[in-house]
Amino acid sequence: MCQEMPRYLINTKDAEIQVETTDVIIIGAGLAGLYTALRLNKNLSVTIIAKESISDSNTEQAQGGIAAAICKDDSTELHKKDTLSAGHGLCDEKIVEQVVEKGPEAIEALLEFGVPFDTKEGELALTQEGAHSCRRVLHASGDGTGRVIRESLTARVLELENVRVLEDTFAIDIYTQDNISRGVLTKVGHRYKLILAKYVVLASGGAGQLYKNTTNPEVATGDGIAMAYRAGVNIRDLEFIQFHPTALAIDGAPRFLISEAVRGEGAILLNNSKERFMEKYHELLELAPRDIVSRAMAEEMEREVSEYLFLDLSHLTEEKVSKRFPTIYKTCHQYGIKIPTQPIPVAPAAHYIMGGITVDIEGKTNVQRLLACGEVTSSGLHGANRLASNSLLEALVFGGNIADVINKNINEVEISSKFSISETFNFNGETKPREIKKKISKLLWTYAGLKRSKEGLQILISKLEELMEKINVPTEIEDFEAINMLQIGILLAKGALIREESRGGHYRSDFPQTFKKWKKNINFNICKEPWYTDI
Repeated sequence: MCQEMPRYLINTKDAEIQVETTDVIIIGAGLAGLYTALRLNKNLSVTIIAKESISDSNTEQAQGGIAAAICKDDSTELHKKDTLSAGHGLCDEKIVEQVVEKGPEAIEALLEFGVPFDTKEGELALTQEGAHSCRRVLHASGDGTGRVIRESLTARVLELENVRVLEDTFAIDIYTQDNISRGVLTKVGHRYKLILAKYVVLASGGAGQLYKNTTNPEVATGDGIAMAYRAGVNIRDLEFIQFHPTALAIDGAPRFLISEAVRGEGAILLNNSKERFMEKYHELLELAPRDIVSRAMAEEMEREVSEYLFLDLSHLTEEKVSKRFPTIYKTCHQYGIKIPTQPIPVAPAAHYIMGGITVDIEGKTNVQRLLACGEVTSSGLHGANRLASNSLLEALVFGGNIADVINKNINEVEISSKFSISETFNFNGETKPREIKKKISKLLWTYAGLKRSKEGLQILISKLEELMEKINVPTEIEDFEAINMLQIGILLAKGALIREESRGGHYRSDFPQTFKKWKKNINFNICKEPWYTDI
């Protein structure tokens, strides 16, 4: 495989490295990684790598729930139609079809693993979110769906004798030979460890920390996408970032997610004059697709020269809010917002990345024995804009498919006993990478946020490449995170610059229209110039 850029971030000749083996490595302890582990044969040795604790992942942030066509008024065909509509022409229709058809089966699997979904009158309770044509979103503990699912699956994983979880372990790079994944180079404290394996599964989540304002946890620095790119994996559609319309916007508070399900229960958006405005932008009002609602809010904020708008829940009783949205209720009261009588100050924030590692329906990449699932991927399900609550479903379907592939083929694979890591980066700058993390996120928010332009993107690329030239050798985890953010940020900006139209989560102020000729993916690989793939 050609190498036009260095492959690894550290040189094994300069560092003492421990070596160990396992059958399967899963990078990431969110829903995608946990479910994959649970579905693997119990005679396999499985190692889950968690950057921090096993509870730190984007799964925890999934307040809304998981979408599946399980009620009599719904159908997989209708779910498919809604998904394709939200994806603005860039969904892979066959992938969408296969995922939504496995929706009811995925819910049954979670129920078997003990996930206590909320019920109403003895039936699974369903809510509605933006761009869904009916109620099909299951939830647990009100707005605690992601947390409850993660807790349930974590408990089951920790019961397995064949699975070990390495917490506080940072995956630096995928180790490859001849375009075959052979293991993972990790950092634990001040030590480096190479874990050799028959299969590697990337389930490391998203990249929300690329942006100054994000609903994502601090661990979401896009490490999986960056290490896959360095390993020669095809990466696509990074320009499509979903900005969630309603994140808590209070000085000194994190951009806490205010679930779309709140609007699904009738909450409305108001400007600073306390006027409802969404009727000016879309017939679905507050339940329009997220990209439309976010840009409408940005326009209202710009017109009013304001940093936030309001979400009004006053039509709901306090009992209803505290029971249906206990996490949101508690958090708002913690910051002095007495909902539902007081409206919540909200603003858009980076929430989900639709692009990532290109995979097929089995989770396979173009690097042999390297598979991926969850937000780290571009599977073809989400297209240019993710339909709310489809992400947990995607993680389950692809995690299960990956486990099936490994279970079927692993006996034919041997672990490599030799290793040699070369082709490392030559860092000659004077700046510690960790010192520029905040600068990176501010630059991305300014020039590649809700609105982009040719001039701004060119400035962004220039500034990010300049920062890359100034950094020195990484030694701490935050250093590696910053380098990953730089690499992904540059690819994101280049993709946004190439795509001269507006579509889904990508909006160009100088190209506000959507064009049929751009109904294609923008791909990147370390061996090639950017190229296009028609859907």
